[in-house]
Amino acid sequence: MQSELPPIWDEEVDVLVVGSGAGSMVAAATAAQQGATTLVIEKTSMYGGTSATCGGGIWIPASHSAKAQDQEDSPEEALEYLTHLIGNEVPRVKLESYVNNASKMAEHVESISGLRFNAIPYTDYHAELPGGKMGYRSHETNTLDARELPAEDFQTLRPTHPSAALFGFIPWTTLEAAPMVTRAPGWLTTMIKIIWRYASDIPQRLRSRRSRFLVFGNAIIGHLKLALNKYNGKLWLNAPLNELYRDESGRVVGAVIELNSQKLNIKVNNGVILGAGGFERNQEMRDQYLPGETQAEWSGGMEGNTGDTINIAAKIGAATDLMEHAWWTPVVKVDSEDRGRPLFYERALPGNIIVDQNGERYTNEARSYDVVGKAMIDASLSGRPTIHSWIIFDRKFRMNYPMGPMLPLIPDWLHPASVRRMFKRARSLTELANQINVEPETLEQTVSKFNEFARTGNDIDFHRGDAAYDQYYGDHNVSPNPNLAVIEKAPYYAVPVYPGEIGTKGGLATDEFARALDTDGDVIDGLYVIGNNSASVMGSAYPGAGSTLGPAMTFGYVAALDALNV
Repeated sequence: MQSELPPIWDEEVDVLVVGSGAGSMVAAATAAQQGATTLVIEKTSMYGGTSATCGGGIWIPASHSAKAQDQEDSPEEALEYLTHLIGNEVPRVKLESYVNNASKMAEHVESISGLRFNAIPYTDYHAELPGGKMGYRSHETNTLDARELPAEDFQTLRPTHPSAALFGFIPWTTLEAAPMVTRAPGWLTTMIKIIWRYASDIPQRLRSRRSRFLVFGNAIIGHLKLALNKYNGKLWLNAPLNELYRDESGRVVGAVIELNSQKLNIKVNNGVILGAGGFERNQEMRDQYLPGETQAEWSGGMEGNTGDTINIAAKIGAATDLMEHAWWTPVVKVDSEDRGRPLFYERALPGNIIVDQNGERYTNEARSYDVVGKAMIDASLSGRPTIHSWIIFDRKFRMNYPMGPMLPLIPDWLHPASVRRMFKRARSLTELANQINVEPETLEQTVSKFNEFARTGNDIDFHRGDAAYDQYYGDHNVSPNPNLAVIEKAPYYAVPVYPGEIGTKGGLATDEFARALDTDGDVIDGLYVIGNNSASVMGSAYPGAGSTLGPAMTFGYVAALDALNV
């Protein structure tokens, strides 16, 4: 499909990268480091995308960091694991490309930037499967002092999501967060250290609540922006993509973009790399592709992810795949926030259950968030009233553990009004059941049965606490099962839970080099797609923490090198 080329080009670059998340920034920094004139365009007023707001885990099999810690792993074991999870949903050659290039990406990024990858003992989500590991495939990265960034770069870096920070605004690392959430030994000392680190930056506290101690996705994007600056790459904000140009041979050779509402024709010599996220904030596309009841307001994804580039590429013949899939997670909704708050770990803590609108459990609450989120949808499609569901807990849980924005040790009345509006509270289970329109006898029976499971340590119905991942966020001070505790201390609480996600998985079809494919399965020369813009290499599965950023960054690296014939 040929596009009519403009008579005059307003700008010429070697590589045009659309979107500014982690995958896009790896691609751009790699291309710029190779000497290519590189331009990143971001349609919103802040850069970093959903990557900047997230917990920053990166799933990299057989990394140099894991090897340095004497952890045995190999691309072959990772491929075995992925094959058991994904089956035939994704061509094997794409899986091979990922497991063989992920560690190369990490070493390359370390060679061109200040970003460092540290393999951590975070278990794979399905470690019991062949090839699964009890840890050291998920990586956290080093932090960054925002004073290393130019002032404008810090001001326009999209902030961390409140759900990924202590009290919603104080940054912590992955290894700091886990013991605090689960009340592991030393958690109080850790909390004091974190609060002191934040409070002691007096000059910044006088200016803003935002911390200059950058962690998670903020640190990743910050380090990569410094690398892009170092190699003279450009980043334009408020610059959405409008159209792609193909020449008479079918190669993508340019693009129409807007810059502050002015249309510009950009000539691209080597390749356009699309990395602009999924379509989770586009309600029309959700209704068209995603299963069951689904709302954009439940999404944990960034508001700019509306699928524009998927539709633009489809207009020039690009194919799509896996459009019915997403990175599912149960979420709670605070009405003052523009996104859902994912319940990544709270469900695994002992002393809570998720029930449907009949007051009955229907899943293992402690399983990985994608499994629980999808279980809500699947149960609803089969006729159960699970959208929305309720997460139920008591005073003991409330005072010991977080539940979304509800913080332990902080009285209910000290929480913001928007948080107080989110939950129901009652002096008895009967009263709570009446508040949430559930049959009291059913809810009482459900809680009574669960309490018996907690006392014996054996969840006969759903096997909560049996899997290694379940126990990762369990409280190991609780026995006989760190994921189970009785619910019996008034007052009782109920919070509505929705099937949200942290991004869609379906997108443009690609090959093992991240090259876009057309509807006949042929390569569209000059067009590459990465991250949630592309159909995920993970298929419908979620292997472990960082399964979004890992492929995005890996195929960003692969795409840049292929575009430049390196």
